[in-house]
Amino acid sequence: MMKKLMIAVAATLTLGATPALAQTKPVLGPNGFGGLKLGMSLKQARATGSVTKKIDGGADGCSGWDLKKYPTGKNAVGLYISPKVGVAAFFAPKAAKTPEGVAIGTAKSQLDKAYPHIKQDMHGLWVTTVPGNNKAYYSFTVLHGKVTEYGIALKKQDCFN
Repeated sequence: MMKKLMIAVAATLTLGATPALAQTKPVLGPNGFGGLKLGMSLKQARATGSVTKKIDGGADGCSGWDLKKYPTGKNAVGLYISPKVGVAAFFAPKAAKTPEGVAIGTAKSQLDKAYPHIKQDMHGLWVTTVPGNNKAYYSFTVLHGKVTEYGIALKKQDCFN
């Protein structure tokens, strides 16, 4: 009897945990990522305690940062912070998704369904205004029919082309 009760409790805990785990997948957008928001000043971003500096931007340039919880590789950053506009852009970690459910590995056909007004820019990226934030845009790299990387940036960002 005790063995059956323990199995029932374990099954209940496991089943009960599944929806909670699904909800904890990080969401990129519409206004930022985690506790950081697009447009947040460098001082505000540092005050969250969730970022670590990777690239010094100099007196007038954008600095590159990582989120402590989602470190990037040697030649990458997780976000840029501009002296003029604050947090200018985030680059999605592998575990992240947009509020519309797009993630690394999403098929191009699903990307088109999620963002019906998406267009390819002159650099070959697929770009669309962020639903719920007309001051920002998503850009997606698609190779072999799947999203391989993506990010969110302020339309007025001054860190990259």
